Amino acid sequence: MTLRSTIATAEGKRRYVRRLFATIADRYDFITSFLSYGQDRRWKMRVIVLAALKPGDRVLDLACGTGDLTFAAAAKATSVVGLDLTHRMLQLAKQRQLNGVGGHLKRTAFVCGDMLALPFPSASFDVVTTGYGLRNVPDLPAALREIQRVVVPGGRLLSLDFNRPENPVVRAAYLAYLSIVGSVMGLALHGDPNTYRYISESIRLYPGARRVAGMLLDAGFSEVRVEPLLGGLMAIHIAEATVPARARGR
Repeated sequence: MTLRSTIATAEGKRRYVRRLFATIADRYDFITSFLSYGQDRRWKMRVIVLAALKPGDRVLDLACGTGDLTFAAAAKATSVVGLDLTHRMLQLAKQRQLNGVGGHLKRTAFVCGDMLALPFPSASFDVVTTGYGLRNVPDLPAALREIQRVVVPGGRLLSLDFNRPENPVVRAAYLAYLSIVGSVMGLALHGDPNTYRYISESIRLYPGARRVAGMLLDAGFSEVRVEPLLGGLMAIHIAEATVPARARGR
């Protein structure tokens, strides 16, 4: 079975993603920086700026990885929870925190969990952030509904991720580049060319920024907008959790 066919089904993608991120956790920061031409940290800080965090905000950072967005949010918000499916990612995040990279020890907690079944009560957070998270879930509409559930009415979601260019020529060149580079990096770092080819294959199956914006509206978000990055090859989604009709009428 090919990589593409494996991740084409929800169950196949769920199993593959769990194995993949456990494998690449210790190389995750390097490869993210490499594939973003060193821009990854700048893009994440842009997410924090757009989030307009203030004292009193409770933040949930999904697919937190080693904690970049989690720690950046903790510098401004009252409390931040970083959630990731991969236990090794959380170990690395906690080690960074203990080493003083993240700081704000009392404001930050890490939880191992699934974006499709968030272990939090409804309306628990004012802001949800995620970096490269939505593209990797096996059921994107279900994940968006779950995020909508845990955000307070009027709260905000911000998501940074690769985009799937709509122009077929640009898309073909982009995916070919990521596939070639990913194969070389996977072979060099893990002895398996498929390891980072997952990125290009996941983008190939991803709805793309415009359609994801529509899915956010369908999930109950409003004021959805997209900020393109790197000439539209990357994107940040910004959305507001819908205030129920009864609350608006008060």
